[in-house]
Amino acid sequence: MVVAETGGRAVGRWGLTAVALAALGGPLALAALYAPHMVAGLDGSSGFVALAAAVVFAFPIYIWVRYARHSGSGGGLYGYVRAAAGPRVGYAQAGLWLLSYALYLTYTTEYVVYDILTSVFPGIGPARPWLEVAIPILVAGVMLAGARVAIAVTAVIGVAQLALLIVLAVVTLRHGAQASAFQPVGPHGGLADAAAGIGLLYVCGSLPLYLGGEASRPTRTMPWALMVAYVVTAVAVTVAVIGYATNPAFTRAEIPGVSVAQVFAGHGLAVAVGVGVAVSVIGVMLVEYLAVTRLTRALTGWSTRTITAVVAVLVVASGPVSLIDPDKFYDTLIRPSLIALWLSQLIGVVVFPWFVRRHGRLRATDVVVTLVAVAILGYGLYGSIAHQIAS
Repeated sequence: MVVAETGGRAVGRWGLTAVALAALGGPLALAALYAPHMVAGLDGSSGFVALAAAVVFAFPIYIWVRYARHSGSGGGLYGYVRAAAGPRVGYAQAGLWLLSYALYLTYTTEYVVYDILTSVFPGIGPARPWLEVAIPILVAGVMLAGARVAIAVTAVIGVAQLALLIVLAVVTLRHGAQASAFQPVGPHGGLADAAAGIGLLYVCGSLPLYLGGEASRPTRTMPWALMVAYVVTAVAVTVAVIGYATNPAFTRAEIPGVSVAQVFAGHGLAVAVGVGVAVSVIGVMLVEYLAVTRLTRALTGWSTRTITAVVAVLVVASGPVSLIDPDKFYDTLIRPSLIALWLSQLIGVVVFPWFVRRHGRLRATDVVVTLVAVAILGYGLYGSIAHQIAS
C-alpha cells in the first residue's frame, strides 16, 4: 500500500481513471469545441477523421502505458527518461516540460474567459477582468486545500464532463449521424492534417503518470486507468463528432457543441455544455498543477506543500498581469509553451527503445511504435512552430 499525500489513502483504480479522463484534453472540450473545428470543411468524413486520430495517437499512449507498468513515482516521464538515457537527458526533458506547463497555467485562464465564457454569455464583458483574477484564485485554492481535495475535485470534473458529453453525443446522433461519416471523402492531405490535429489534442493524457507515487498498486492501476480513460474518451469524442457530418455549419460555430445543443435541445443544455467546456479546460489545469508539483518534488526534494504554495503565487499573479493586455499575454506565451511541450514529449518517446532494452528484450514492434509516435509528436512540434496547432 502506498502511503500517499492524500491523507494517507492511495488513489484507487476508479479515482485515477476519473483523473485521467479530466487530463485527456478535457473530453467535453474535445467533442464540443476542438475536434469539430478540426473537421470543418471535411463534412462527410468527420467520423473517419476522429477514428483515425484515436488510432494514430494510440502509439504514444501505448508507450506511456508500457512505462507505467514498470514503476510508480511522482517523476512521471522524467523518471522514465532518466532511467533510459541518464540524468542529463532526464533534466533536459523535465526542464522543457516544466516550462511548458508553467506557462500553460498562466495563460489558459485568458482563453477560458475571453474565448469560451464570452461566447456562452455574450453580456459578460464587464465581469471578464474579475473572472480573470478569480479563476486562478479558485484553482490555487483547490490545490492549497490539499492533495486529497484536489484529486477529488479533478475526478468529479472528469466524471461530470463525461456524463455531459454522453448527453451531447446522443443529441448529435439523433440529428446528424450517418454511416457515410466514416468514409474518407476529401483531399488526403486535409484528412491527414485533421486526424493528426485531433490526435494531438490527447497529449495531456500523460499527466496522470505524475501521480504514480500516490496510486494504489501503481504498476497495475496506472496502465489500466490510462487505457480505459483513453478508450472511453476516444469513443465518446468520435461518436459526438460524427453528428456534425450532416450539419457542417455547426463546425464553424464559436463552440459547435453549444450551437448543436441550442438548436436541437434548448438553451438550458446549451449553457450547460458551454459552462462544461470551460470547467473541462479548468480540470486540465488542475491535473497540470498536480503534475507540476509532483515533478518539482521529484527534482528538488522540497515538500509538496511548499511547492504548491510557490506555484499558487505564480498562478494567482498571472491574473492581474494578464489584464494589462489579455490578447498579447496569451499570444506571447502560447507558442513557446507548445514548442517546449512537444520537445519534452518527443524526448519521452525517443528514449523508449533504450528503456525497453534496460527492462528486457527490444522487439521490432517497439521500434515501429516509437517511429510512429515520433512522427505524430514531431508533427505537433512542426505545427506549433508554423501554425500554432493543438493549442
